[in-house]
Amino acid sequence: MSEPTVSNGASSQALRTVEEVEIPVPWGVVAGKWWGSRLRQPVLALHGWQDNAGSFDRLCPLLPHDIPLLAIDLPGHGKSTHYPMGMHYFIFWDGITLIRRIVKYYGWTKITLLGHSLGGALSFMYAASFPDDVDRFISIDIAGPTVRDHHKTAATTGDCIDKFLYYETLPESKMPCYEYDEMIDLVLAAYDGSVDYDSVEVLMRRGMALAPAHFDKNGYHFARDLRLKVALLGMFSMDQVMAYAARIKCMVLNIRANPGMKFDNPEVYEKVLATLKQNASKVVYYEIPGSHHIHLVTPDRVSKQISDFLIEQ
Repeated sequence: MSEPTVSNGASSQALRTVEEVEIPVPWGVVAGKWWGSRLRQPVLALHGWQDNAGSFDRLCPLLPHDIPLLAIDLPGHGKSTHYPMGMHYFIFWDGITLIRRIVKYYGWTKITLLGHSLGGALSFMYAASFPDDVDRFISIDIAGPTVRDHHKTAATTGDCIDKFLYYETLPESKMPCYEYDEMIDLVLAAYDGSVDYDSVEVLMRRGMALAPAHFDKNGYHFARDLRLKVALLGMFSMDQVMAYAARIKCMVLNIRANPGMKFDNPEVYEKVLATLKQNASKVVYYEIPGSHHIHLVTPDRVSKQISDFLIEQ
């Protein structure tokens, strides 16, 4: 089903359609929202960890209306199918294969990627893994995959495994359900200032669902897979990130929000950008006041920079 959306791009009077799509994958479907013409290859937009395709709902209408965009729900997020029982999420690594599946499904060439947070890291990884197949990518408030202290990873691995097994076997009778306002307030508090109330409502259009009748509970539950809470195993070392950064050839736009996200190793950001400049055809960097979800809360602050980069020849 399509809905008309007013674009603030090249022609503010133009109507831009938004259509729900489903991409078949071996375990089910990857859901998404296709903004604009279905006759042109779109920008592929990838959201952050535990967000969904709604993350781009406020930004897309501000981008050039003649550039289509496909925002997907990553597996286990939004309306996309959860992984099968027994399968762990290794989100940084899984994402490369997912993007490749989508590229092959549509038969795209020389793609453009737009990613926020985790989605930016996945764009980085895909551009490094297939350097001749990416024309450009845009990364919002992240430079590359998260670098985590190995001692911290080692100390928390056992706990992560036990939590994964707990979430996997959690009976539906114990699935938490909330009233609408209660859920919005809960998410607002969890994001700790990165989003505002209105932004949470945008995300929760795809991020929550009415409790099914067999739950024997009233209210809403989170649509995302609980196992995503322990999906941060398989982190990267500094050497790994730099090796991938050195392989990227395409044009890169990096937007850093200030104060943005707090990283365990903040020095990695500048080192990744410096390495990208060695081989990427172009690296454009902006530091813009805003929260980690700057593209959702204050999209007008980043829309011009993104639009200019997308139309640059």
